[in-house]
Amino acid sequence: MPDFAALFAALVGQLPEPLMRHLPDLALAGALAWGAGLRLYLVVFLFGLLARLGWWELPEHLTLLAHPLVLGASGFMAIVELFADKLPWLDTLWDGLNTFVRIPAGAALAAAVFGDSGAAAALAAGLLGGTLTATTHFAKSGTRAVVNTSPEPLSNLAVSMGEDVLVLGGTWLAVQHPLLFLIALLLFVIGAALLIRLVVRGLRRLFGTKPA
Repeated sequence: MPDFAALFAALVGQLPEPLMRHLPDLALAGALAWGAGLRLYLVVFLFGLLARLGWWELPEHLTLLAHPLVLGASGFMAIVELFADKLPWLDTLWDGLNTFVRIPAGAALAAAVFGDSGAAAALAAGLLGGTLTATTHFAKSGTRAVVNTSPEPLSNLAVSMGEDVLVLGGTWLAVQHPLLFLIALLLFVIGAALLIRLVVRGLRRLFGTKPA
């Protein structure tokens, strides 16, 4: 049986030194943009709390996430979202309203990670971050719209709780194992793109339109 730990260590050793140096920042930007598409307020609160407790050092342009006012606001909104996301159809309304919040917030958070690396790097991070947030958001909201058509009431609750666990696990992985997180994020994006296509097909069938 192959030694996957040794293979992974060898792979890491082959990565360029500049990439290795920026892995934590890349993982942070990815986690913030990805998490914003699922639980914006929770992911902001988590990273702010980690910084406040001294367990994680945020880039200079994101230190305000650890400010007590920001922690209070993000924590309060995280609790509101926690309950709103568990109720069928209210979750779809919540997702619709937050389309105008999550995507620009995800772009801004990703850009802020590279705020000290120059305007070009920050702009590139913002563009990629906004795209990642949008992909995650539309995969989430589309899936929930389909789940809400089920007469079984617990399916929505199960999916919502799964998203909570996913954000918590993703945050931990980004902090502890940034390279593994980035690999998992790439797989997630591929899966989300396929999922969006399936959701669109399902909604078209549901409403009687012919899928492309």
